[in-house]
Amino acid sequence: MSRETTKQWPELRALDTPEILQFIFYPRRDFDELTSSNTNAGLIPVDDSVSISYSFYAAGKKYTNILFFHGNGEIASDYQAIGPIYNQLGLNLFVADYRGYGRSGGQPTLTNMIKDAHPIFEGFKRILKDGGFSGSLFIMGRSLGSASAMELASHYQNQLKGLIIESGFSNVFNLLQYLGFPLKSIGVSVPRTPYSLELIRKIFIPSLVMHGEYDQIVPLEEGKNLYKTLGADDKRLVIIPGVDHNTIMSGGMQLYMKALQSFISAHS
Repeated sequence: MSRETTKQWPELRALDTPEILQFIFYPRRDFDELTSSNTNAGLIPVDDSVSISYSFYAAGKKYTNILFFHGNGEIASDYQAIGPIYNQLGLNLFVADYRGYGRSGGQPTLTNMIKDAHPIFEGFKRILKDGGFSGSLFIMGRSLGSASAMELASHYQNQLKGLIIESGFSNVFNLLQYLGFPLKSIGVSVPRTPYSLELIRKIFIPSLVMHGEYDQIVPLEEGKNLYKTLGADDKRLVIIPGVDHNTIMSGGMQLYMKALQSFISAHS
């Protein structure tokens, strides 16, 4: 793990209050058995007492591998129907949970979400190596998961072929304000330049940003700002027309998967 991680996203500590955490995180437990034949599930330790659950939808040892961080109301096993779609495009999809989600231990906080991304990445690589998976690596984050994805992309650029962000945000304070959370009323000051913006400017690997035209949770403007802030010269912004935050894939499947496949094919 990078020594720099102890300094990451310092403003998140101020947001790790019960009022804000209950507003951001919607953890769900997972007690169902996975039914897909090409799915492996397990746990990755992130500290001495907590492990994070994952579901690995894999169909080819030489396929490109995507480490995916999901949205706040989802769990890794929700992707049982989506994993095979990725597999059909020659992609293995590794979906990681957060603390308190799925079969994971602990309780979710913003600080832990960012910190845990590093041991999850190491566990992901270890599972690939042990399983004989030799394809290239990409990081992907949806909505809340975009923060974890960008954290890893900024630290491990020499190990990754690219970054993919779906319905993501560049500024967590903007996100809370979009959602109507009264930050000032609970004594949280908004920094002039949040650390996340500094981090995003230092991401230079190829990047794909996808966003729904009518996203009602993370407005399109936030996706555009994220795209503009990225330090990468090779970056793409794909706006999926006619869809919102939760219909971006189902309502825009053809364009969504075409953009994803085109980006990965160009950089694998």
